[in-house]
Amino acid sequence: MRHDYVAEREEGLLLVIDLQEAMAKVIDGWQETVRRVNQLIGASEILNIPLLLTEHYRKGLGATLREVALEEGKATLFQKEYFSACLEDDFLNTVKGFNRRQVVVAGMETHVCVLQTALDLIRAGYQVHLVSNAVASRFQEDRQAAVDLLRAAGAVITTTEIVIFQWARRSNTEIFRKLLPIVK
Repeated sequence: MRHDYVAEREEGLLLVIDLQEAMAKVIDGWQETVRRVNQLIGASEILNIPLLLTEHYRKGLGATLREVALEEGKATLFQKEYFSACLEDDFLNTVKGFNRRQVVVAGMETHVCVLQTALDLIRAGYQVHLVSNAVASRFQEDRQAAVDLLRAAGAVITTTEIVIFQWARRSNTEIFRKLLPIVK
């Protein structure tokens, strides 16, 4: 039996929040966040883990960054205007439809949409795994405060490689060989 904090691929949903054009303009180092998110997306595709992507007020913030490695038809896209996606009609029903108890969360801004969505997912009974090196904010102190708040609220604070290796479970398999280029 595994520890409750282990990210399980059969139980996991990858939620990528608001990696959009206007946000990238104001966040230093957004490229590293996108690189980490792309690692998670690549692993989720290999392991058949569902991907849910949000865009916040697309009219004002633009589309998802073209640097985000999305294959056509591989992600469910959810448009939102509330900071917490959970306040939108049908978002929680969308999450529930994946029939997964763990939500691995990445995106921006950590202290706004990521924080509020993650807190509400915890409240709704989901186990949230916040990928701390795949979230970004304009200011580091806001990002850190959000990570600290989520830890206190019961989120599992993790990293990209921790999640990918937990999803993989084992080396010397065909799946692991497909994942290896993602983490190298």
